[in-house]
Amino acid sequence: MKRPWNRSNSNIYSLVTFNDFNDFNMNICTYVSVVNMNPRQYIISIDYNTLTYSYLAKNVSKIILQSLSIKNIGLVKNLGKKSGYNFDKQKYLKHNNLITRWKETSVLKNTSFLVELKDKKKIFEMNDHCLFLFSVKSFKNFANEFLTFDHLINKKIIL
Repeated sequence: MKRPWNRSNSNIYSLVTFNDFNDFNMNICTYVSVVNMNPRQYIISIDYNTLTYSYLAKNVSKIILQSLSIKNIGLVKNLGKKSGYNFDKQKYLKHNNLITRWKETSVLKNTSFLVELKDKKKIFEMNDHCLFLFSVKSFKNFANEFLTFDHLINKKIIL
């Protein structure tokens, strides 16, 4: 039987972050939760050893949370198993025509929803991850089936 922390069937997300030159990076996030409704806020746990954390540690101006759809399952290995330090995710995504624009920002095609985040706060540091709190600035829903933890397990992408 799976360990308790691997038994949830949460949505799979990708966070879009930008550097000072407006180059973007995307990662895979599974530790994401809505924690407040007024104002609407998310907590996202980010691994310290990622380019995403490096971008968030600075004062980035654009942050987009993308809820992946089942159509995005093929991206999980490249966005989640490869480091943005060693693999140019922007180049890969653009070359494979996987990017569209929303609010003048590069985002993945075929997601379930997009959430533009603001008011980033580092709220808790742990051994390997840092918790960030964000408020929701805007969002857009799409009619695509959510990609979940169970989909990744069943396709043997994780565990």
